[in-house]
Amino acid sequence: MRNLPRVLIVEDESAIAELIAVNLRHNGLTPIWAENAERAQIEVDAVLPDVILLDWMLPGQSGLTLARKWRLDSRTKGVPIIMLTAKSEEGDKVSGLDAGADDYITKPFSTQELLARIRAVLRRRTPEQASDNVTLGELTLDGASHRVSHAGQPIKMGPTEFKLLNFLMHHPERVHSRASLLDKVWGDHVFIEERTVDVHIKRLREVLGLAGDMVETVRGAGYRITTLQQK
Repeated sequence: MRNLPRVLIVEDESAIAELIAVNLRHNGLTPIWAENAERAQIEVDAVLPDVILLDWMLPGQSGLTLARKWRLDSRTKGVPIIMLTAKSEEGDKVSGLDAGADDYITKPFSTQELLARIRAVLRRRTPEQASDNVTLGELTLDGASHRVSHAGQPIKMGPTEFKLLNFLMHHPERVHSRASLLDKVWGDHVFIEERTVDVHIKRLREVLGLAGDMVETVRGAGYRITTLQQK
């Protein structure tokens, strides 16, 4: 019998953490509470959670720093992270997504919205897993080993950028709208803003370096990947 999904709550305010934990238990999830970054790392090292609810403002090490750290670790880079924060400005959301968060929810939030977002990231955890190789020009993606290279040089990228590149490379020269990419790459976009796609496209271009021009913006339509790079 499969264990109930484990949700790590990284939140320094005990009243908020307990409220979240009670609702998670009532909805078939197993909550684990960590009041700071140090405790959160201990819990992650012990048992890898299925989802992490990560507060932005933590004593000592911030949630953003912790998210970046986990995204650089091969063991934790694929664990969905939902940022919990009182910050609501668009720039803050972009910062959270850039740090590696899969979703972002602003306090105060309803229990039902939080539960829906948790279910969404669980559903879309591996919607577009690649198991084969695909090559476009000098850009190669190995789905089995999760490696990407350009002109023989390895390229490191986060799990979301990898899934996005995987989808684009398997459907080249076609324009994909933001809504379509959310469906195909994230798996469920009911609670995800289309701005999320723009952020990860920007990150993908940055990590691709010289191959970044292959990912084109089609004004008013979306994005596509092409081998027709500009010289």
